[in-house]
Amino acid sequence: MAAKKKSATPRKASPKKTKAEAPATEKEPLVVFAFRLSQAERDAIHQTAGPRNATQFVRRVAVAFAQEDAKAFQGVLEEAKSARTSQD
Repeated sequence: MAAKKKSATPRKASPKKTKAEAPATEKEPLVVFAFRLSQAERDAIHQTAGPRNATQFVRRVAVAFAQEDAKAFQGVLEEAKSARTSQD
C-alpha cells in the first residue's frame, strides 16, 4: 500500500464567528418583497448602483423612502455616484 502524503503546511481552522460578529440581519427574519419593472428601469438601477450592488441599493432607497429619511436617501445616491465615478 502506498502511504498517504501529508501536506507540508497544515491547514488552519477557519475562525468561528461569535454571535457578536454575526450580521445584524440574523436577528430578524427576512422576507421577500418583489415588484416588476421594465428592462430599461432595471438597466438604469444596475448602471447607477453597479451589478453587484443593485439589490442593496434598491433596498436602502426603499427603506429610506418608507421612513421618510431624506438624509439616508441622499446618502445612498451619493455613495452610488462616488462608486460609479471610481469605476470609470
